[in-house]
Amino acid sequence: MNLISKISYKNIAYLFSCAIFFVFTSCEEDLTKQNGNQSKNFPSQIINNAKIIQRDSGFVTLRATAPIIEKYELIDSPYTVARKGMKIEFFDKKNPKKPGNITAKFAKIYDYKQFFEARGNVKILTNDGQRFATQSVFWDQRKKRIYTRDTVYTTTADGSVLVGANGMTAKDDFSEYTFYKNSGDLDISKTKIAESKK
Repeated sequence: MNLISKISYKNIAYLFSCAIFFVFTSCEEDLTKQNGNQSKNFPSQIINNAKIIQRDSGFVTLRATAPIIEKYELIDSPYTVARKGMKIEFFDKKNPKKPGNITAKFAKIYDYKQFFEARGNVKILTNDGQRFATQSVFWDQRKKRIYTRDTVYTTTADGSVLVGANGMTAKDDFSEYTFYKNSGDLDISKTKIAESKK
């Protein structure tokens, strides 16, 4: 009688441990299925006091600084976000010692597209002293174009003020730009106006 009860207790313990094993393995399988369906849109890197340098054939073309940068690299279209603002300095090979810069309260960089988005109190200073202020700017590095549909306030090096009520488009070195529905105070005595040839 004693021997039979010992054998039955061992069998019950063995069956119980097998049941627990199968419960845990089935839970693990369910968790892996759930994790496969979850979004991968979370930062893979978080960088405090970030400094980014972009070079072209050894020449520094862009230098960016931000209090915090989050890199989203695990998705199909990776991007980088600076939620607490960013300052970007851009360098021209013709005048490398005097860079222009863009500052904004928020910036987003689409890595593969080479496309920048800046929002919130955006200020641009060109390397020849022109100042632009607006609420949003989009910069397509591949096409070398900057554009916005927000009102743009521009102060030129001679102090003239122009307003583009419906935004502007520009080359990214600001050698050319077009305002939409513009107005302003332009000092003609300091501005060279092309005369039409007869």
